[in-house]
Amino acid sequence: MIFDIKQFKNINHKTEILSGLTVALALVPEAVAFALIANVPPLVGLYAAFMVCLITSIFGGRPGMISGATGALAVVMVALVKTHGIDYLFAAVVLMGIIQVMVGILKLGKFIRLVPQPVIYGFVNGLAIVIGMAQFNQFKITTTTGTQEWLSGAPLMVMISLVAVTMFIIHFLPKLTKAVPSSLAALVVVSAIVIFFGLDTKTVGDLASIKGGLPSFYFPNVPFTLETLRIILPYSFILAGIGLIESLLTLTLVDEITETHGKGNKECVAQGAANVVTGFFGGMGGCAMIGQSIINVSSGGRTRLSGIVAGLGLISFILFGSSLIEKVPMGALVGLMFMVSIGTFEWGSFRIMNKIPKSDALIIIAVTLLTVFFDLAIAVGVGVIIAALVFAWDNAVRIRARNYVDDKGVKNYEFFGPLFFGSIAAFHEKFDPANDPKDVVVDFKESRVVDHSAIEALNLLTERYSKVGKRVCLKHLSSDCIKILGKAGSMVEVNMYEDPEYTVAQ
Repeated sequence: MIFDIKQFKNINHKTEILSGLTVALALVPEAVAFALIANVPPLVGLYAAFMVCLITSIFGGRPGMISGATGALAVVMVALVKTHGIDYLFAAVVLMGIIQVMVGILKLGKFIRLVPQPVIYGFVNGLAIVIGMAQFNQFKITTTTGTQEWLSGAPLMVMISLVAVTMFIIHFLPKLTKAVPSSLAALVVVSAIVIFFGLDTKTVGDLASIKGGLPSFYFPNVPFTLETLRIILPYSFILAGIGLIESLLTLTLVDEITETHGKGNKECVAQGAANVVTGFFGGMGGCAMIGQSIINVSSGGRTRLSGIVAGLGLISFILFGSSLIEKVPMGALVGLMFMVSIGTFEWGSFRIMNKIPKSDALIIIAVTLLTVFFDLAIAVGVGVIIAALVFAWDNAVRIRARNYVDDKGVKNYEFFGPLFFGSIAAFHEKFDPANDPKDVVVDFKESRVVDHSAIEALNLLTERYSKVGKRVCLKHLSSDCIKILGKAGSMVEVNMYEDPEYTVAQ
């Protein structure tokens, strides 16, 4: 069942609601900042955060995970907005959502399992650094000439003090009580200090006004032509890919933290549906947010209720509480995000660096750096490629053979390890057609023919023996291998006795 109201029974409603409100507060500055990065009005980011958060919380495959407008998508959108305008962005977001729905329907979300653990470590560490670095922008102020300068003097000391107090409360309050999420308590206490003492410091309202109405249906004003499709399709594919990668990796991380199991394909469909809706209601689209997801689960949010409260809380801020939320000091939110950054980083990866293979350590470092200096999609893609190449090399050198001549004068080769494109060179080096006897047996009982390159290697082997007038008997091959071995002619014999049943990738 997609949605069952019974799931809201037997949960800690107070914890879920308070956690959701904390996340809603944290969503505001992030959504505004990402909207400004994408060169769209702040409400476009806020509407996206509200709709994506609410829809994925209700229908998604990972209860407790928070989605919204993200920086990873914003940096891709900026070029489209600059060159073609915001309507093309809305159209691209709709198409992005359709692609994500198709990925979920085709059950392609399972391929996230192919992402190795070192890549996930690198992804998490990189995002933690990105989250932390992004907060330093709040230590700058825009001058009357439009340039940005670092805070100094009293404003800087106030900002640092508010950040420090926030981090202190978040860290130590859980040691005293867990009745209230420490993140929410920190935001309330620091906001009260600023308002009571009239401190002059940056607030949410300094970023932009968040006051607005309910989002309304808006069909993107773009020509319904192939030229429009040509323009938006590349952006939609990139946005869909980045969104799903970040969402599914965040899902995996939340799975580990909560020791539960989410549904990747269901999350793909929910993310896609949310983006389709967002595109038709004036939002910039979104995906899972690792920072807000960590805030939620750290505050006790484990079910769909916390995400629903976060979404509804955000739209309530826009409709009714904008004047109050705009007074929340940025120092409190910066402190909160610094704690998220610290909590997100896999500090244990340092302890295992000298205990894991050097290739895994290289992958962790490479993915971390690429996430920081480029983007998530490139980082994960490079990490998976490096891991795949290392795996191929390791297996290529593992193929080995034992050979002997039996009492009938037949040369027997017994192979161990997989035969695939990476190991065929070592495979051919094991044979000596010129000096072997007339009859040769190649036994694959302890080996496996993996791909089409291996099939071609077998064909080449039989041809080599055929040229010197010798026969080859191949034992323990699968049925599909036998069908493909058509080039060897009469000089190859295939022993069907006890042949295994498996298929070969072609």
